[in-house]
Amino acid sequence: QVQLQESGGGSVQAGGSLRLSCVASGFTYRPYCMAWFRQTQGKAREGVAKLNRIGRTDYADSVKGRFTISQDSASGTLFLLMDSLTLEDSGTYYCASRPTGTGCNPGPPQTNEFSYWGQGTQVSVSS
Repeated sequence: QVQLQESGGGSVQAGGSLRLSCVASGFTYRPYCMAWFRQTQGKAREGVAKLNRIGRTDYADSVKGRFTISQDSASGTLFLLMDSLTLEDSGTYYCASRPTGTGCNPGPPQTNEFSYWGQGTQVSVSS
């Protein structure tokens, strides 16, 4: 059974940093394409960053230059380093994966690309 488990959320002041982690389990082989999304109440889920198996990344314009997606090559754990956080970055952050063997489409992540989702971790940025 595929599972994605996020951690690392919390409360931080504007201008601060957080690092989110996502541990994937149940895959026969490591996924080719993983991503981070976020959602605030009343809004659609928004793609934040995407990483493919050869290290190509794509970011939403709103986070370019502030967020960095990466993956530990040994464990496969997915990370999202978030710097210079603003109030607009608050929300629930979700880890997502495409099925094994399926690469990323070009451009920022779209919800309909991804089949597997974590439960989310909450990020709250205050002034």
